[in-house]
Amino acid sequence: MSNGDDEADASDDAEAADEIDVTAEELESRLTEASEDLDAAETEADLDDVESSLDDIENDLEAADLPEPDEDDDAEDPREELESQLSDLRDDLDAQRGPYAEDVVTIVSDAEDTVTDSEWTDDGEGEAQEAVETFLDESAEFVDHDADTGGDFVAAGDALTTVVDAIEAANLDPDEDTETIEGLLEAAETLETGLDEAEVWDDLTVQEQLDARGFYDILTNENRKDFPPEWNAAKLHAEEGDFEQVLFAYDKLGSEFFDGYIVDLLYNLGSDAGPAFDAMHQRAQKRDKGPIEVLGKIGDERATETLHDYIDGDGDPALQKVTLRALGAIGSAESVQPVANRLDADSEEIRSVAARTLGLLGDTRAIEPLGDILESDDSDSVRASAAWALRQIGTETALEEAARYTDDRAYIVQAEAEKASSA
Repeated sequence: MSNGDDEADASDDAEAADEIDVTAEELESRLTEASEDLDAAETEADLDDVESSLDDIENDLEAADLPEPDEDDDAEDPREELESQLSDLRDDLDAQRGPYAEDVVTIVSDAEDTVTDSEWTDDGEGEAQEAVETFLDESAEFVDHDADTGGDFVAAGDALTTVVDAIEAANLDPDEDTETIEGLLEAAETLETGLDEAEVWDDLTVQEQLDARGFYDILTNENRKDFPPEWNAAKLHAEEGDFEQVLFAYDKLGSEFFDGYIVDLLYNLGSDAGPAFDAMHQRAQKRDKGPIEVLGKIGDERATETLHDYIDGDGDPALQKVTLRALGAIGSAESVQPVANRLDADSEEIRSVAARTLGLLGDTRAIEPLGDILESDDSDSVRASAAWALRQIGTETALEEAARYTDDRAYIVQAEAEKASSA
């Protein structure tokens, strides 16, 4: 006999050893007995015994060598029938367990998260407050606690945590304290339902959210007819300095057209749009060009560190040009070196914008690198930008450097040099 035959025989012997000699009738009888024990169970310990019996039955069923029905036979498969009965008994067992104090703690803890994490409308906050107050009153009938909101919704989350602590400290037993746990569970489920039904902002359409925030209140009968009303309302709020309303609409409406309108609105306001800095800075971190332009007009130096990253290396040329112009508008001395580094960019457009940005920054440290560009750059437009930048710096040294090129081969460079020499 070959080694392959030996291994096959050994495998068959191992499978036979794993099987047990038990019939479907015996297993069904044991399931019936377990069902009767489940009906008679009164404590968690009794239920544990039933579960242990079901585990034994399941193990024996898996190992039993039960007959399989013929393919042409309509008879039921005894194994499938026994597995179905076992599954039903396990479901009945789970349904009969508890209730447990842990179930109450879970629901109330989740409710505390809902209270503190949800963005409630004014009406929804009142509804949620009422649900919490009701729970505090009902739970106090079953467990001692001193939880109280004092009529302040801000304290609602802490009040629920106090109840959770009291329930855990009570060490409620599922057999001895069944009625107490059931009462707490009913109160907790009522709380859960009340919070689910309380109104949050996400329940409302965008227009309903804007209306609830009073966004449209600024409109009058005369200007309400302007379409779309959101545009005019945003403009009026911005003119009054109420950027909270403007930015709420900006965040909620989220259309390309409205976003562009708000960006243009803030851009035209310039430094007066300062209250919108955080929102624009956040959007700028997504490399959104419009907000980057707004940051330049706002002129807040806090944006420079973020913007420097966008000109580091030869990335998106359009993004780099927008960012360079924004840095020039902000005018931070910290930007001189990062911008000067772009004077050797592959793109002549970027080199040209970088040169002009150095002019806007007005720092004398840029005179030498701008002079080098005037002397050696291959692009006349870049060299003209460098001469223009030297004029903007405006010191005697800067003007003298630019004025050296009054006889330059390129007219655009000559023009800038002549302006420098006559300054």
